[in-house]
Amino acid sequence: MTSNEQSGFRSIWDFFCSLKLTMFLFITLAVISIIGTVIPQGAPPPEYLQTISQNKLKLYQALGFFDMYHSWWFILLLSLLSMNLIACSIKRLPHIWKTITQPVMVMGDGLEKTLTNLTTIETRGDVATLRDRVAAVLKAEFADPVITETDGAFHLFAQKTPWSRLAVYAVHLSVLVIFIGAIIGSLFGYKGFVNIPEGESVARVMSRSEKEIDLGFAVRCEKFSVAFYDTGAPKEFKSILTVLENGQPVPGYNRVPVIVNDPLSYKGITFYQSSYGKLGEHEFTISDLDGKNPQPLMIKSGGSAKLPNGSGICLQETTPDISRFQPGLNGPAAQVEVHLANGENKTFIVYSNNPVMNRMNLPYTGGKLLQYRGGEEFMYTGLQVAKDPGVWVVWLGCLLMVVGIYVAFFMSHRRIWVRVEKGTVTIGGSSSKNQGGFQLFMERLVTKLKKQLPMEDDK
Repeated sequence: MTSNEQSGFRSIWDFFCSLKLTMFLFITLAVISIIGTVIPQGAPPPEYLQTISQNKLKLYQALGFFDMYHSWWFILLLSLLSMNLIACSIKRLPHIWKTITQPVMVMGDGLEKTLTNLTTIETRGDVATLRDRVAAVLKAEFADPVITETDGAFHLFAQKTPWSRLAVYAVHLSVLVIFIGAIIGSLFGYKGFVNIPEGESVARVMSRSEKEIDLGFAVRCEKFSVAFYDTGAPKEFKSILTVLENGQPVPGYNRVPVIVNDPLSYKGITFYQSSYGKLGEHEFTISDLDGKNPQPLMIKSGGSAKLPNGSGICLQETTPDISRFQPGLNGPAAQVEVHLANGENKTFIVYSNNPVMNRMNLPYTGGKLLQYRGGEEFMYTGLQVAKDPGVWVVWLGCLLMVVGIYVAFFMSHRRIWVRVEKGTVTIGGSSSKNQGGFQLFMERLVTKLKKQLPMEDDK
């Protein structure tokens, strides 16, 4: 390999080992996650069109804003962060591994200068006897020491939980495992949606990319119900679903209630309660003021039509008995919104049995009498459908992360060196974290050593 090739490889290696790259990727992913929270993910296109224009919808779809966590650029960011973590781990692991597997067991002058918890005890007696007493205290209070003899002095080395230094790499590995689970879910899973009318079943769902996906089984909506607050806002909506195999209900999956935050899962596919609506067709008539020349006007639930004067009319809500809302009146009624030619929108109620009230709407219907004749409608349930084969890999990564973080924060690699020479015993130690707690431990250990060793003052 030429020097230029080595320099190029070194530059690439330093780039992926850079802490700046790590911070940039973390900040970028955090910002993207905020955007993904603000912009609803995986909703049907008609729901987005209620708040944004058609051009913005196409732009956001091209950028992947409605399915950010499965977009190519999000997977690219995860891949870059994975490569960054791997490079940083490879760069730093050999030194940590050597510290764990090949510890320095002799407290030389260089090591002694680096130790903050260092104490020298003046003592007397045979060096071998002192060594045995120090070893007994270390074994009882800390860990069984390794004894080395060098230049007439005995060196004792003991350590605890050296493997705790690998906790940070366990956290790195957990992040990689979570990323792998996310990528598996992105490549082999999907998210989609489906609307099922009451009493009907479906075996296919529509993905976010508007492609039909065969479930391999069918799901039937037995019943849908919705409860409202006094303000009219939905309080709870619930679907009763049955899973069908070969047209027959699957035992254990017959008439399963599904509400928000309580989904139905079958064969790795989960059905979440997402929305609801009404299906049906409603009949209106538009006629002269005296009721002559009536013309039928059919509008689907939530649909729209054109009035004879060119204005658009949208059906918003219907009721079989208006007396629930307006005592003194009776019969079916419908709330509509008319889009006038001057750009004004007007919302009003069209009655079935109250032609006098309907005459008040003549300015908005081109001078024609609009009456509601009734209609049939039934509920449908809107379900979000998700398949994520990588979810268990993600949970494994989360478990590994919890263990790694616990070890990294609450356990430390503690080491103690003792040098026994004629007339002196020198003890020092270090801890990878919690220096204050380790200093208190060393003070107690020195106190116990002094009680076990014959002191120079005891002659």
